[in-house]
Amino acid sequence: MILSLGGAICALIPKTKLLWSHLLYGAGILLFGVFVAGFWMSLGRPPMRTMGETRIWYSFFVLVAGWIVYARWKYPWVLLFTTILSSVFSLLNILKPEIHDQTLVPALQSVFFIPHVTVYMFAYGILACAFILAMAGIFDKKRQYFVSIDNLVYIGTGLLFIGMLTGMIWAKQAWGDFWDWDPKETWAAVTIAGYLLYIHLRLTGNARKTWLYVVVIVSFLLLQMCWYGYKYLPSSLDSMHLYNVN
Repeated sequence: MILSLGGAICALIPKTKLLWSHLLYGAGILLFGVFVAGFWMSLGRPPMRTMGETRIWYSFFVLVAGWIVYARWKYPWVLLFTTILSSVFSLLNILKPEIHDQTLVPALQSVFFIPHVTVYMFAYGILACAFILAMAGIFDKKRQYFVSIDNLVYIGTGLLFIGMLTGMIWAKQAWGDFWDWDPKETWAAVTIAGYLLYIHLRLTGNARKTWLYVVVIVSFLLLQMCWYGYKYLPSSLDSMHLYNVN
């Protein structure tokens, strides 16, 4: 994380060579990836079962998404925000340590388990960058960020659909139904609807710029409900997605 922070700072310093920011930030991502691989090997199973384990993947993919956005659109401050966001979720794992064991319940022993989780986490990272740019658009009236946001939302929404499709096939194998209106599934559908609304408004041109930014921001908040917020609702007690207490 320190290397990624160094790369983010280099990107903000005027006249600093672009190569240094890419090298430092990329090195941070590489080391994070090595850590995830080592953690996977030590557990003997995909580290995707607990909330803390998904936070690790999210922290990793947020860094990757930020690097992609920086390389494509040259927003120097994006690296700093993605590094901070990744650090916050990593810090949560330190403040709330979990007991990681090799146990993998039968429902998770599916060929779709790994692609389902990784696709969703990558989508969350991509859409986090869209959220950051939307927030910038709210406060920076002199610059428009819609070209970048459009591309990120298109990619992120496509990944959400892939994640939902793999999840439906997985659910059919594990529980006998493609869809059960489980709390998490319901919020996943609501989240996709939010991003589809943005796409619709952009293609039809029937919304003010500020409202478009708001839709992206609200959709990202819905995404948080889909990921972990639903666990705090009374209906979550019967959720099929609660594999453990973490």
